[in-house]
Amino acid sequence: MSEEHTPPAWWEVSLKVKEELAESVADVMARFASGGVALGYSSIEPDPDGEGKPMGPLTVRAYLPADAELESRRSRLEEALWHLGRIAPLPEPEWRAVAEKDWSLEWKKHYRPIRIGRRVQIVPSWMDPAPYARDLVLRLDPGMAFGTGMHPTTQLCLETLEDLICPGTDVIDLGCGSGILAIAAVKLGAGKALGLDVDPQAVRVARENVVLNGVESSIEIRSGSLQELLLEGRSAPLVVANILAAVLREMLAAGLARTVAPGGCLVLSGILEDQSGAVEEAIREQDMRLKEKRIRQDWVALVAEKQAEK
Repeated sequence: MSEEHTPPAWWEVSLKVKEELAESVADVMARFASGGVALGYSSIEPDPDGEGKPMGPLTVRAYLPADAELESRRSRLEEALWHLGRIAPLPEPEWRAVAEKDWSLEWKKHYRPIRIGRRVQIVPSWMDPAPYARDLVLRLDPGMAFGTGMHPTTQLCLETLEDLICPGTDVIDLGCGSGILAIAAVKLGAGKALGLDVDPQAVRVARENVVLNGVESSIEIRSGSLQELLLEGRSAPLVVANILAAVLREMLAAGLARTVAPGGCLVLSGILEDQSGAVEEAIREQDMRLKEKRIRQDWVALVAEKQAEK
């Protein structure tokens, strides 16, 4: 049988979406795509140094094996995307047959490292760029767990950490996802970082990323929640939570401020701009001072400061 008549081994499904929707779409796709999910900016502008300036929208691609279960998985995937589209409009998914030899390489062709803030450069594992001497390279593959540097909330957190971390600072990351913030914190000079997540898959991926970045001696990743942290009586000078506004408000009411050491800072992100006021009020109710508010597109990151002991 000639190559052009060889049945496809995989089907690629792709959607081009806004940055803030990309990881939600990827999460839905990952439930059905045994061949993996990939996130890539539609236009990353490379420069001679091999860096890239990420430009939206993002393309989310998933790969389904062309087997007897294909039609069933395709139907369930499209139904799940339809339901997600009721929350925020999504384009129709595009399908394309791909051969075994090229599916895993196709989406990597135009990927470039992403620079965030002044020094952080996110690089996929298959690339070996030549960063500037002061660059802090984070090895993270797009499309793993939430937190690959492509969402505005993650970018806001990374830029904030770059400004707040002092050498030796301990950091707690609640809802650590891929582990990107804990890894970045240590590479920026933090002494120790603890990452907690209630999703077992996120915990597994975060641990793999910690090893990939060679920072396992400084980072602890484990399954856990705010309640467990409070029971342990654990706190840190810098606590970050990149989740959702409603969840952040619940966490503040449940004692999130107690995890921040006196004089320390709490970084909250995952907040839509029109939800920020309610989170700011929840911060004030915990006797914390709103120190800074950063905005990117429709998303907000808040920095709250806890009063130092007298």
